Amino acid sequence: MGRSQKIWRNRSLYLLLVPSLIILFCFTYLPMYGIVIAFKDFAPALGINGSPWAGFKYFEQFFNAYTFKSTILNTLILSLYSMVVTFPLPIILALLCNQMHAKRFKKFFQVSTYLPHFISTVVMCGMILLFLSPSSGIIPKLASMVGIEMPNLMALPGAFRHVYVWTDVWQHCGWDSIMYIAALSAVDPTLYEAATVDGASQWQKMLKIDIPMLLPTATVLLILRAGSIMSVGFEKVYLLQNNLNLVTSEIISTYVYKMGMISSEYSLSAAIGVFNNVINFVLMMVVNFAANKLSNTSLI
Repeated sequence: MGRSQKIWRNRSLYLLLVPSLIILFCFTYLPMYGIVIAFKDFAPALGINGSPWAGFKYFEQFFNAYTFKSTILNTLILSLYSMVVTFPLPIILALLCNQMHAKRFKKFFQVSTYLPHFISTVVMCGMILLFLSPSSGIIPKLASMVGIEMPNLMALPGAFRHVYVWTDVWQHCGWDSIMYIAALSAVDPTLYEAATVDGASQWQKMLKIDIPMLLPTATVLLILRAGSIMSVGFEKVYLLQNNLNLVTSEIISTYVYKMGMISSEYSLSAAIGVFNNVINFVLMMVVNFAANKLSNTSLI
């Protein structure tokens, strides 16, 4: 049976895809025409087509700005720090969860690690600010009870990255481990039985069975993470940002927001966005190529 015959045979199923494809096209691909703004002296009164061409003027303006190096550096440091910490921890959590045999405790452990993921970013940032408040925060008060005088962490530029990354671990680590737990659940039980017969310990089973089964999933997720290295989450950074920690908290996404929405520099913000996405795409393709060569696992 040819491909066209298969499509016609399952036409009712493909018909169900049409609304989703229309929404995807309207809200994802049509807005991509706005990229043209990056190459024009855009004025809302003139519209995209009526605005004069500016070429690479706004790209050069961003590259020559005094904030260029600091925003790029802050974005890279925060993103790489986050990746180094939050990428392996869900794998470790999944491996630990897979070793639990008490069903009730295992369910309690999974639910308690998943729940923080469902807290909205705004509420999470409010909780962080309340917990770390030097006057009324629970963490400084607990520290003072044991004789430790904690500074205002949100006012320290050097502490911002640690607060951002480790609160992200608490919120998303459990949820991110679901894919790895699903991959481990697909392991053939006879492999464990054969390993037990051969006298393998739990540690050896983990090294020889669990980790190799997780590698393809981990590789694909690593490639996807590499495609967003320059796109650190805007909401959480912006909500935790203040004038005292701006030195380390000003990243590309917050800078684009301030240029576009606050300063009305639409062409400049669009140019920064285009530059950011091009870098992300190149990084993703490089990591994808390397993964394909090293492990035969890739997105395409």
